Amino acid sequence: MAGHSAWKNMKHRKAAVDKKRGKMWSKASRAIIVAARLGGGDVRFNSSLRMAIDEAKSVNMPRETIEKAVKKGSGEIDGENFQAIRYEGYGAGGVAIIAECLTSNVNRTAPDIRMIFDKNGGNLGVLGSVSYNLHHAGVLVIERTRIEEDRLMDIVLEAGADDVSAEDEMWQITCAPAALATIRDALEAAQMPAAEAQIMWIPSTTVEVEGEHSAQIVRLIDALEEHDDVQKVFSNAIFID
Repeated sequence: MAGHSAWKNMKHRKAAVDKKRGKMWSKASRAIIVAARLGGGDVRFNSSLRMAIDEAKSVNMPRETIEKAVKKGSGEIDGENFQAIRYEGYGAGGVAIIAECLTSNVNRTAPDIRMIFDKNGGNLGVLGSVSYNLHHAGVLVIERTRIEEDRLMDIVLEAGADDVSAEDEMWQITCAPAALATIRDALEAAQMPAAEAQIMWIPSTTVEVEGEHSAQIVRLIDALEEHDDVQKVFSNAIFID
């Protein structure tokens, strides 16, 4: 984790969300439907659903739309059956790219994703072809002005966190994905709720890109994020100004 700021990636995606709010509502709805279908419609017993709803709220998704998505997932009303699938490939300069998708038609999504890679200087690989360059982790961030480091570490390490680091104006907490909900709850119990809490792919190794390679990677990531079936995109790129 050292040397890589997941918080900076969160900020980048948050800015993108602000520009594509309508599309993000559709994606957030899919995430809620899948979470409710897999774990039930009660957030008290389904941490994945709670996280999906939190992300929906972060893009100002209306409460009625959230409730409708939960009902679709729990089977109270009819809804599409979405499948989670991950695509992996390389972009310009050997940058590893992971696209997490929720789709109702894999036969439609797979060629679309391959075409996006091909058109933007990349190559779509097989599952596992690039994910060894990254690891799955929970990431929470909280404003540094709200809590001292010693106090924060007491709370989150007791709850199962692996690391706490300073990233710009935020504290960044990393943990195993299974520990994310427990740490989030511990922070809320201490009246110090996290500003963001997500499960992400964090690079174990990074690739520095600049110039045309940098522009190609940005275009590839933007094109993937524009696709209706793509939920999140992760890479191990470090952009050199």
